[in-house]
Amino acid sequence: MNTKIVLAAIALGTAGAATAAMPVLAEEQLARAEEARILTGPIAGIENNLWFDYRLDITEAQKELASDLRRASDIEDRRDAWEEYARELKHEREDYIHDMAKRGYRQGTVYIEG
Repeated sequence: MNTKIVLAAIALGTAGAATAAMPVLAEEQLARAEEARILTGPIAGIENNLWFDYRLDITEAQKELASDLRRASDIEDRRDAWEEYARELKHEREDYIHDMAKRGYRQGTVYIEG
């Protein structure tokens, strides 16, 4: 077996173990809750510039989070990164819903009774 592959596997395993040992921050939990609220389809099924801008903004926020976490030097930097990410996701979702409502399209809610 290639020595470089073995060393890379060991390094990945060690990095994964270090990450797993870190406690989940409250800011990360809030951000994960916001991630669950990311709209997966356009309001009223209308794929317009507002929808594509929303999707692009979400992608940008995800990239910025990854970059901020790579540069984080302490727990406070990590907290700030997750908090900013959650704020961005919420803002972009609310902005998209608001802009679509101004055009006469409302976000619907479906209730299923069992």
